[in-house]
Amino acid sequence: MKLNDKTDWYRVENINEVDSPALLIYPERVKENIRLALSMIDDPARLRPHVKTHKTIEATTLMMDAGITKFKCATIAEAEMLAMANATDVLLAYQPVQAKLKRFIALIKTYPGTEFSCLVDNIAAAENIAAAAVLHYISIPVYIDLNVGMNRTGIDPGEQAIKLYKKCAALKGIFPVGLHAYDGHIRTTDFQQRTDECNAVYNPVEQLQQELIQQGYATPAIVAGGSPTFPIHSKRVSIECSPGTFVFWDNGYRQSLPEQPFLPAALVVTRVISLPDKNKICLDLGHKSIAAENELGRRVWFINAPELKFVGQSEEHLVAEAPVGHSYQIGDVLYGMPIHICPTCALYERALTVEDNNVNGEWKIIARDRKINI
Repeated sequence: MKLNDKTDWYRVENINEVDSPALLIYPERVKENIRLALSMIDDPARLRPHVKTHKTIEATTLMMDAGITKFKCATIAEAEMLAMANATDVLLAYQPVQAKLKRFIALIKTYPGTEFSCLVDNIAAAENIAAAAVLHYISIPVYIDLNVGMNRTGIDPGEQAIKLYKKCAALKGIFPVGLHAYDGHIRTTDFQQRTDECNAVYNPVEQLQQELIQQGYATPAIVAGGSPTFPIHSKRVSIECSPGTFVFWDNGYRQSLPEQPFLPAALVVTRVISLPDKNKICLDLGHKSIAAENELGRRVWFINAPELKFVGQSEEHLVAEAPVGHSYQIGDVLYGMPIHICPTCALYERALTVEDNNVNGEWKIIARDRKINI
């Protein structure tokens, strides 16, 4: 039986041993999602998963066991987690400045078995990174961070990017190896429209790469996209793709990216703790247990209680309206699929693993902390 054919895959037989709220991870489904991601691309070397979703050594190890050797991350803790897992190629998709730069240098010196790289999007930052590297007798690979529509960091993929690339090539302590283009703003459900939008913002990146080649530089690597544009970028030749959410998936992407076959592999479990009136139930799933950046109705979807309508949430409680004549009782267990799994994982110190419908272990969400050792 295929994993997605089993309708009660999420139920935990020893749930009475589990306090709630809790984060559950289903490792067999995680392995299947890794297999599916690899099946969507021609070469594992072109897959550079972002670890912001899972933040665990265990998921990293499963990816490495499947042949994935390159990773992307956003924090020093995530980078250190990857090094602790013996990852050999780690891109910090961030421009380290001041204290973060000091930590990044310490990371490089502490874990010599891992090649670390980072982003730059301006000359001043590049000069600071280079100076720090020279001071510590190291040389750091850097990617030019390009703004292709997110409008948060990055530089326009034109003349200024060429100027920055040349500057990085001339500085001691750093050397440019590629271009980074995150198009996370492109997430429309219509796949053809998403493809057209993705191609439109990618074309200038490819043109920039060709211009740099014509000016005598070695072919710059391109790291592009996230989960919504992964199926599009995966068909290009040579570029590296950086999906992250695929490892656990969530109900947000399950609804908005129907063409992607990934399985929900991480859930939150909660219980009915109060019955305020005949049509309301209260669950122990507050802001501290589920990502709350979306409006109230789009934070969680209960597999075994899809009819609930949420009417209020606070730090430790979620109040829902149930149908007239409902049969919910104190202690009933609900299994929730987060709308956004990435920040939900960051709310938990550890996740319980479920295999054969029983909790049998745990994964520590080690990189949820801002600091592990460095």
